[in-house]
Amino acid sequence: MSDKKQQVSRRQFLNYTLTGVGGFMAAGMLAPMLRMAVDPVLKESGQGDMANVGLSVDDITNEPQKIDWKIDQVDGWYESQVNRSAWVFKDENGDIQAFSPICKHLGCVVSWGGSDEYPDQFFCPCHDGRYYKDGTNVPGTPPLQPLDVYESEVRDGILFLGDAVPRKGA
Repeated sequence: MSDKKQQVSRRQFLNYTLTGVGGFMAAGMLAPMLRMAVDPVLKESGQGDMANVGLSVDDITNEPQKIDWKIDQVDGWYESQVNRSAWVFKDENGDIQAFSPICKHLGCVVSWGGSDEYPDQFFCPCHDGRYYKDGTNVPGTPPLQPLDVYESEVRDGILFLGDAVPRKGA
């Protein structure tokens, strides 16, 4: 090694200092943006949680009835309560069925017996869409898919519903 010490010029010193300070400032500006992008991904999702809809299993009949309930929803850092609805009834086997009231054609709300011509079907008034009682769409009507089915569970005689799951087929 040489005995000569490398001298740093004033220009090099200022260049190194300004580059370091600029790097710290850029890191300070990018860190919150990176955290905002990554943090919601790392949080546990509330999917799969069952919500108490406030309906006793004894009150469920063979006739579809519309029930409404609220769930807590978190979007990033914004928490809100969202209204949900379902058509609930017992089928001929005594199993509980819970269908989404959202039409698969254009997202309108279907009703049970909403048409005088078809009183025993789910009816969508937007484009005369119809579904049989089992939630399958009537051929020749606008909907091309059956109504979504809510995941359901009974705890202590009370109905709990989860997410709506799409069904395959027509």
